[in-house]
Amino acid sequence: MNLFQKITLFFELRSFGVSTWWAKKFRVEVARVRLFFIYASFIALGSPIIIYLIMAFILEHKHLFKFQRKRKSIWEL
Repeated sequence: MNLFQKITLFFELRSFGVSTWWAKKFRVEVARVRLFFIYASFIALGSPIIIYLIMAFILEHKHLFKFQRKRKSIWEL
């Protein structure tokens, strides 16, 4: 295993899961989502990194955010 693979494995094991979450939502490869964040960060001068960290915080603490789910009506039971 070369150095690049070790570095990649290190970051994949300790990532927040934001890219994985988006990839599952849009049914695309995780690598494409990561490339999108990288390219968007270069184009937008780093602002997508802030958005990524906010999403990571929300995913890590989603138990604190109680999202309202649509309740079923009596006719859907």
